[in-house]
Amino acid sequence: MRHIADSHDVWVITRKNNQSAIEDELQRNPLAGVNVFYFDLPKWAKFWKKGNRGIHLYYYLWQIGAYRLMTRLQHEVRFDLVHHITFGTCWFPSFLPKLGVPFVWGTVGGAESCPSSFWSSFSLRGRIQEWMRSVGQMRGYFDPFVRYTARRAAMALAATEETATQLRAMGCKTVTVLPHAALPSDEIEELARKPKRNAEVFRVFSVGRMLHWKGFHLGIDAFAMFHKRFPNSEYWLFGSGPERGNLESRVSELGLQSSVHFFGETPRLELLAKISECDAMLHPTLHDSSGWASVEAMACGRPVICFDLGGPALQVDNSVGYKVPPIEPKQACRDLAEGLWSLAAAPELRWKLGEAARRRVRAEFNWDVKGAQINEIYELVATQQDATARAQGQSKSARVSQRIARQSRESIP
Repeated sequence: MRHIADSHDVWVITRKNNQSAIEDELQRNPLAGVNVFYFDLPKWAKFWKKGNRGIHLYYYLWQIGAYRLMTRLQHEVRFDLVHHITFGTCWFPSFLPKLGVPFVWGTVGGAESCPSSFWSSFSLRGRIQEWMRSVGQMRGYFDPFVRYTARRAAMALAATEETATQLRAMGCKTVTVLPHAALPSDEIEELARKPKRNAEVFRVFSVGRMLHWKGFHLGIDAFAMFHKRFPNSEYWLFGSGPERGNLESRVSELGLQSSVHFFGETPRLELLAKISECDAMLHPTLHDSSGWASVEAMACGRPVICFDLGGPALQVDNSVGYKVPPIEPKQACRDLAEGLWSLAAAPELRWKLGEAARRRVRAEFNWDVKGAQINEIYELVATQQDATARAQGQSKSARVSQRIARQSRESIP
């Protein structure tokens, strides 16, 4: 919102639970030309949000209500363009294309999936959740309102290449891959001051919710292979979730209790301080469309080892870390372990990759750059709209001229 408002008048519709945070921020840092409207469904509908039991149904209904609000605003404001940002997934529709103005959809993700060969490595809970997610994806892909959203988008922004492919399959005519992980410029410079680390103990870390698809179990197995080769090493894990008990049991089975440490939920500033005590990030997520944690690690000058999947695959290349092909679990863990060994055995390489990671975040993953990219997209969409309108006008003029000429011929005796 802040960067879009640099060049445009902006009307924002969001939920009422965001109101205090937004208004506090706008009081500290006012924005000219920003108008925020807070909309919620009636109280009876909030039942579906309790415990996330019906969050998707609530969201679906919220979209309908938001469209009705936008329809009223459109009569007063006459919008030039409408941009739908949340939920961040291509499974759910937006009804805003019905406003009749150019419609930008995204950035959205959601078409990323765990390779089927990895399902056997999940807990029973993880396999059930992955199956349910696959069903949800298919439901969304064949939802006529989702397909309507896709066909009516003047521009669809995809978080990953996988989602870009799916958007085109659903009827999007123009798709741009625009990863949506970014940091403010001042924070990037602050994180860039994190010092290099050259301690005897090589320390690797992972951050995220402890869910099956985050791949922490693969990270632990990969670290176990690496630890046999480089015993003077530690693995720090930050986050919590339903898989933590299984992960702790796996650490005990491998006899790594003294080398693998669970920190649980960690406040962000404390987490960033902890990152400076580590040498590299192991990021074995299997279908993450964004990957903010890996961008923060790169901004701190820490190389990242990840799978060649989803959002991290667009952030990491050979200049800033290692991308591992996810063929099957044993192979993947061996390749992750090999990446860890390469960094542990060569501090100079580690530092070189870390400096390149900092430069890449400055150049590609900061909000100033993202704001400029969004403005370019708006200008492109507006130009295309003008060209379409002119073409339609010329076509209409030609039809009128042909009709007049035909009527003139018919009137000649």
